[in-house]
Amino acid sequence: MNEQEIRAILTISLMAAFADGHKDERERDEIRRIAESLAPESDLNLAALYQDVLLERRTLEETAAQIDSARGRQLAYEMAVCTCDADGTATDAERAFLVRLGSALSLPAADGAAFASQADAVVDAALPLPAVVPAAAGVAATAAVSATVADDAALDKMILNYSILNGALELLPESMASMAIIPLQMKMVYRVGKQYGYELDRGHIKDLLATLGVGLTGQYLEQIGRKLIGGLLKKAGGGMLGSAGKAATSIGLSFATTYALGQVAKVYYAGGRTLDASRLKQAFESMLQQGKGMYGRYAGEIQNKASTLDARQLVNLVRGG
Repeated sequence: MNEQEIRAILTISLMAAFADGHKDERERDEIRRIAESLAPESDLNLAALYQDVLLERRTLEETAAQIDSARGRQLAYEMAVCTCDADGTATDAERAFLVRLGSALSLPAADGAAFASQADAVVDAALPLPAVVPAAAGVAATAAVSATVADDAALDKMILNYSILNGALELLPESMASMAIIPLQMKMVYRVGKQYGYELDRGHIKDLLATLGVGLTGQYLEQIGRKLIGGLLKKAGGGMLGSAGKAATSIGLSFATTYALGQVAKVYYAGGRTLDASRLKQAFESMLQQGKGMYGRYAGEIQNKASTLDARQLVNLVRGG
């Protein structure tokens, strides 16, 4: 793909991020930060792309027309589907956007529907995370917490395993592989909370991640943007592109983010959910730096794990995670 196609694909992904019309200021700020953070890694002016999308300076049809290759058109659609599904199964507004996009890209409707169905299945595989938990059930009694004293070593091992798995998923070339990272992170947080007696629902977990500055849509955009700019995306089943050096930033980020989420969740729920937003963010930033420093130690395990993963089995992977 040439620079024009990459720019168009990233623009369509940003359009997809705002397709539901419900992004709050916190989410908009995060997406802007991601665009700015990715800008130094390429010659693309991603901050300008963000502004173009936000101010609706270009249409979806105009942008789609800039993608000449069949692979580029397919990838643009796949990334848009995954972006729409990153924070849950696509809404009616997002589905309408995807139908319009498929038409603009001249993609067969059946192909688009098949990929969208697969994406929905990956999101739904994160169950049994409840959509909503009754208020009373979401608050753990002191006795319940005492009765389920968490084993720190076991929790640390679980968090590390999720971190290695998500780092390995970043090595896979398929765009869907990056999408599986978010449901796995949510399941990890759910399992940590449950260990301390809290039955968490999706809404609570999404809000916790957003408080930490790790929104679901934004996180997917960052993962896939780094892979695209680093030349790591290739036709499904074709193997990896680019050197391990190019991949290191992206993989290290997914490993470190998952590690930090798990460790902060452990502190938060062990302490009875008493940390305020400011202290949560401070704790997350500290753990994120720690996770980045740990990446080199586990790089070999991440590579080995990636060699055992089959992108065709993502639904089973998330369901069993």
